[in-house]
Amino acid sequence: MTGDAESEGPLEILLKGSRDLLHPEEIVADATRDLVKEEVRRHLDQKLRENPELARALKSSVKDLLDARAREYAALLRLTAAMARLGFAAAPEAVRGELSKDLATMLSKEFGNLVDRTL
Repeated sequence: MTGDAESEGPLEILLKGSRDLLHPEEIVADATRDLVKEEVRRHLDQKLRENPELARALKSSVKDLLDARAREYAALLRLTAAMARLGFAAAPEAVRGELSKDLATMLSKEFGNLVDRTL
């Protein structure tokens, strides 16, 4: 066997899946963490319902954080574009044509991936 999922028989698949069940302490620990997180979430939700001003402040702060992160990404994109232009300007004439073609191909693929992820 090569170890591929396609080459494994039913018995190998069953045994592989059963190995996870042999660690009940991990299952119990994960379940306990989930229960604690759920309880903390309920407590925090209750506090936010009791204090609408605090809920508004939290919502506004999260919005500010997301806006700041978006501005950071936009700045990094502009920096990357400036670095690409600098690298292109510094390249010898003979290499610029090939660089232009490679850059156009790369950008086309990246924009295609971006559009696919956002749709």
